[in-house]
Amino acid sequence: MFPIQPKHQPTLVGAIAFFIIIVSLISFFIIKLGTNPHIPIILGIFLLLAYGLIRKISFIDLQHGLVEGAKTGMGAVFLFFVIGILISSWMISGTIPALINLGFSFIGTTWFYSVVFSITAIIGVSMGSSLTTTATIGVAFIGMGDAMGASMAITAGAIVSGAFFGDKMSPLSDTTNLASTVVGVDLFEHIKHISLTTIPAFIISFIIFALLSPEATSTSIGSGKAYQEALEATNLIHWTSWIPLIVLIICTYFRIPAFISISLSSLVATAFAAITSNLAWNEIWSIWFNGYTATTDFEPVNSLLTKGGINSMLFTISLVILALGFGGLLFVTGIIPTLLLALQEKLKRVRSIVVSTAATAIGVNILIGEQYLSIMLTGETYKTIYTKAKLPKKVLARTLEDAGTVINPLVPWSVCGVFIADVLGVSVLTYLPFAFFCLLSPIITMFFSGKSFEASKK
Repeated sequence: MFPIQPKHQPTLVGAIAFFIIIVSLISFFIIKLGTNPHIPIILGIFLLLAYGLIRKISFIDLQHGLVEGAKTGMGAVFLFFVIGILISSWMISGTIPALINLGFSFIGTTWFYSVVFSITAIIGVSMGSSLTTTATIGVAFIGMGDAMGASMAITAGAIVSGAFFGDKMSPLSDTTNLASTVVGVDLFEHIKHISLTTIPAFIISFIIFALLSPEATSTSIGSGKAYQEALEATNLIHWTSWIPLIVLIICTYFRIPAFISISLSSLVATAFAAITSNLAWNEIWSIWFNGYTATTDFEPVNSLLTKGGINSMLFTISLVILALGFGGLLFVTGIIPTLLLALQEKLKRVRSIVVSTAATAIGVNILIGEQYLSIMLTGETYKTIYTKAKLPKKVLARTLEDAGTVINPLVPWSVCGVFIADVLGVSVLTYLPFAFFCLLSPIITMFFSGKSFEASKK
């Protein structure tokens, strides 16, 4: 059931106590002291190593848990490398500048947040990747919001909400496929069923974003025109700027793996940048690593376009490795297995089962910071419970998505949280109160658990 076999079986009280201590430690350092999340994660690793040694777990076993935990995220680590290249190559090919320029042509500040949410959701469904959506159209929208004087926190919340709506509802999404596969439900039956909670969350979020959107003013419109003029003056935007985006969409449509799709789009963007720009090849390779630095006469555009590169992903990658290694130690010391197994013996009613499933998925996200493990571990743990309670498997699959997939970007030390904060330049705790779709999804799935169960039988 578990990816790393525990070498110790703590009592349930002990596991809960350690869970509280760990979450309190991480929260104190990040919220109260304002440190980078690396620090409390490393301290948590030290604490778990000490706990394991005291419980007579050999250092070799502890080290194995640390390494095996980190291994589970190697796919994401390599993906982050190419996403860094994608952003920088899309900058010099003019793809991101063209997206921003087009956005200014159609979007004013009236209903701005709800439009950002909707467009990001549509693109998220078409791409099937929340991270790719955030790193492309999300970067464009955050720049537009900054130019218009909109709230960066609410803009980022709208981007995250839309991107993870797409991550839930797209048949191309890896988490959507994972949830249906782990539970054993047909993919399209799964997508149909999660619409019971996802559509209401979307509608409510859209209304809230519309109400929060600022009124259009001549100042904001004039600012948008100033940005457009500066973007056009960069000479980055050409008709070829749209080709890398088209390549990515085509690859996504044919379900080509994300790593290959992003790499191919980056190579195409780089090739066109070499033709349309005055950059030498040694400059292009430098931009691949260090990112693009804009040098226009309009400083806000310089800040907007100075992004990307492998180097920009190293903060994210280092934290992902630490967080997943930390998760591996939680397994080898038996803390997470004890918490999960204890739940299997106490659940009988429909509502309590669904609520507990959602709480477990959220808890795994908080402890480990990895949405794939949240889906896999919770799914494996609860399959037997749902079978005994005669609950349809699609209810479990839906709950895994509602409380597993969409919660990850709300955890500051999680894979998605760290990546999004780095790419958008807005901290997780800043955008968290405004990621309405992500906040509403688990609430709706728990509140209407009984009614959604009746609907699932029809």
